[in-house]
Order: sequence, then structure tokens, then C-alpha cells
Amino acid sequence: MEAARWEPVATLLAVALIGVFLLHCLGAVVRTVREPLHASPFSGGLEPQEHPVSRFHVRWYPVTMIFLAFDMEMLFMYPWTKVVPRIGTPAVVEMFLFLGILLAGVGYAWREGAFRWT
Repeated sequence: MEAARWEPVATLLAVALIGVFLLHCLGAVVRTVREPLHASPFSGGLEPQEHPVSRFHVRWYPVTMIFLAFDMEMLFMYPWTKVVPRIGTPAVVEMFLFLGILLAGVGYAWREGAFRWT
């Protein structure tokens, strides 16, 4: 009687293990041999100056953060335009407070030299 209660669990476990084994075998069959990337001319025809998988310079990260801040600003401003007619002045005050905080962040980035390219 006890074994009958565990029979569906054992069946499900067996099906799952067989499925994982078959997926592993399928992966081994269709696996491609990876070769290292070689730098060669592409559409411009010039030899590349750096490796195709090189990292970006660290000076791009502050620019990326500033872009994301303005991207979030636009994400919040679209629904805000729908809320302003219903809520009124408090919604306008909240948005200007949000824009003030964003402007303070841009001022900080400017002061730290995120916009200098030399």
C-alpha cells in the first residue's frame, strides 16, 4: 500500500533523469568544436587594431550610467503624462523633484569629469 503512493513520484523522477540524460547525449552529438577567434578584415577591408572580443575602456562606464539615468527618466515620464490631468499639481511637483534629483546626479558626473574625453 505504501509503495503505491510513491509510484508516481518514482515514475516522474525516472522520466526526468532519462530526459536529462537524453539532452546531455543530444548536446554531445550536436556540439561544435570551438576555435579561437582570429582578427581579419571585415566590411571595411582594414586590419583591425584590436581583438574582436576586447573590452571597452573604463571611461565609457560613466557615460553608460548617465544614459541609463536619462533612459529611466523617459520611462517614468510617459506614464506621468497620463496621471497629471487626474492628480494635478502634486504630480507636477513630484516630477520636478525627480528631475531635480536627476539633474543633481548629472551635476555630480560633470564635476567628477565624466564628460571629459581627454
